[in-house]
Order: sequence, then C-alpha cells, then structure tokens
Amino acid sequence: MSRFTLQDFIQETQQKDLGQGVFELETDRVLELNLNGMIWTKLGSMISYMGSVKFTREGILEQGIGGFFKKAITGEGCRLTKAEGTGKVYLADFGKKVTILNLRDEAIFVNGNDVLAFESSINYEIKMMKKVGAMMSGGLFNVRLSGTGMIAITTHYNPVTLLVTPDCPVYTDPNATVAWSGNLTPTLKTDVSLKTFFGRGSGESFQSEFTGSGFVVIQPYEEGAMQTAT
Repeated sequence: MSRFTLQDFIQETQQKDLGQGVFELETDRVLELNLNGMIWTKLGSMISYMGSVKFTREGILEQGIGGFFKKAITGEGCRLTKAEGTGKVYLADFGKKVTILNLRDEAIFVNGNDVLAFESSINYEIKMMKKVGAMMSGGLFNVRLSGTGMIAITTHYNPVTLLVTPDCPVYTDPNATVAWSGNLTPTLKTDVSLKTFFGRGSGESFQSEFTGSGFVVIQPYEEGAMQTAT
C-alpha cells in the first residue's frame, strides 16, 4: 500500500493540465473535457465539473423517429447528455479504460455501451445488427460515428485490434466486441453445434462475422450474456 503525507498525496493525485486539447486523459480511466461549447457525453458518466456548465439529457426524438424506435426495441441505447458551457468536465464509466480517437473525415462503429463522449462536429446514428430478431440481450445495437473531431470510447482492460482482410474474415463474441471500421458490416452467425452443446443461453453460439477489409476492436471481457428470443 502506498503511504503519503497529506501534501504528498495532493501533489501526486491533483488534476494536471497537460495541454492535450479539448479531450484530455487525466488518467487512463478518467477523461477531462476542456469545454468551450457543446460535447455529447454518455448519460451518467459525469463525475465532476468546474465552471459554468449545463447538462441536458438527449431529447427523445433527437435522432429522429427511427432512432427512437431502435431504442424502444432493444430496451437500451446510447443514452446521451449534452454538456454545454465553459469549464472542465470529468467523465468515467465504471472504471473502464478510456481511449481517445481523432476522426479525420472517417467513420467508426462503436458498441453503444462503449461510447463515452464525442464532439458536436461528429455525426452519430444508431444501427442494429442483422438477424437481430434472434437475440434479445447485449451487443445488439451500435453507434456509427463519422466526420472530423474527437471521440472517446471505453474498454474493460486493454483493447486488442484485429485486422480483417478479404481472405481472412474475423469472428468475435458480440459481447466482447467494442468497435470496428466504418466500411465493415457485421452479420450475426449462429453456431448450431455450440448452441446444441452448451444450451440456448450460450454466448459462444452466436458470433459476429466481419468480412472485407478493415479492423475490429475487442476487449478481454464480455459485457453481457447473449440470449435467444423465446
């Protein structure tokens, strides 16, 4: 156990301005927003703020009627809050590791649970996996983030990126899949033999199949249990 005098503890753990811009990693699990305008943040992720900041929950039709129905169908979604004003905002999500990505007229899909924040210059749209009717829990929806600007995503522990090539498709557990390149479209694959062996509730009986050219980001953790519809 580390032991500090009170002054040493303050010096060791106090907030530091690193001059990294609007998005700054205060620690590998805490994101600092140097706010001057508006940034979208994950609902419930704010742990502290300083300055004149207003938080407004995303409107029910903010993403249009299509986005509203997708959230209603899944019972979940990328629930967002607008942070507006001037100051510093600190975000975290159950101690998950934070990664900052700088999109330059690019697109990336991110699992809805793993979106922490993104600039207002980024466009976002909720998508659902193909064959989604076969499942009713976990890994069903994702968010397409595109444009130019900063985004922050979260992972349980360190992420691993797998390259997808035309001659080498990648198969992942949907609950361990964090993100993938904007040009890829995963499909849900059912492994009948595994489903039969492990039972209907087995996550391994469902896989996301990625084909083409791009990348997939996974984490060494399963967000939730996959289940078949009854």
